[in-house]
Amino acid sequence: MRDRIKAVLLKSEGWTNKAIGQALRIHPETVAGHLQDWAQEEKLKPENGGSEGKLNGQQTQALEQHLQEKTYLKVSDICGYVAHTWQVVYTVSGMTKWLQAHGFRYKQPKATPAKADIRQQEAFIETYLKLLEDTPAHDPILFIDAVHPTMATKISCGWIKKAWTNPSRPQRPEHASTLSAPLNSTP
Repeated sequence: MRDRIKAVLLKSEGWTNKAIGQALRIHPETVAGHLQDWAQEEKLKPENGGSEGKLNGQQTQALEQHLQEKTYLKVSDICGYVAHTWQVVYTVSGMTKWLQAHGFRYKQPKATPAKADIRQQEAFIETYLKLLEDTPAHDPILFIDAVHPTMATKISCGWIKKAWTNPSRPQRPEHASTLSAPLNSTP
C-alpha cells in the first residue's frame, strides 16, 4: 500500500516510472500498474485479500487433526509432512502463516508427570516372586537400574493449537546418557 501511495506522489512530482521503480525497489511495470489503478479507480491499497490456501478442506481438516496428535518443533518439518502426504509444497513463511491463520501458536506444552502402571508393577512382582522360587539359593539375581543423570524433565516448544493444552510426557534429551548398574538381590 505504501508503494502505491509513494508511486502516485512521485509521479505527481514528475518522476518517470523507471525512476520511481528504482527508488521504491520495484519493477517499472508494477509502478505502471499502481498508477493505472489510481487513474481508473483512485485505488491506493490492494484488495486481493491474499491468496487461496493450497490445501482443500479435507486436507486442511486432516492436517489440523495430525498437528493436534503430533507436536512439531520446526515449521520445515510440517512442510515436509504436507509435501510427503499431499504433494503440496509450502515455504516456511507460507506454512507459518497457515498455522497462525488456523489457530496454531509456537508454545510450550503442558507438562504431565509420568504415572506408574499398577498392573505392570503387579505383573513384575508376580514374575519376580516366581523367579525367587525357581532360582537355586546360591545363584544371584541381578537387576539393572537406569537413572538419567540430570533427572530433570525436558519439555520442548512446538506448534500447538491455541487454547488447547497438549499434554507432554517428559522427554529424554538426545545428548543425555543413561547410567546403568547391576544390583544383587540375593542375601
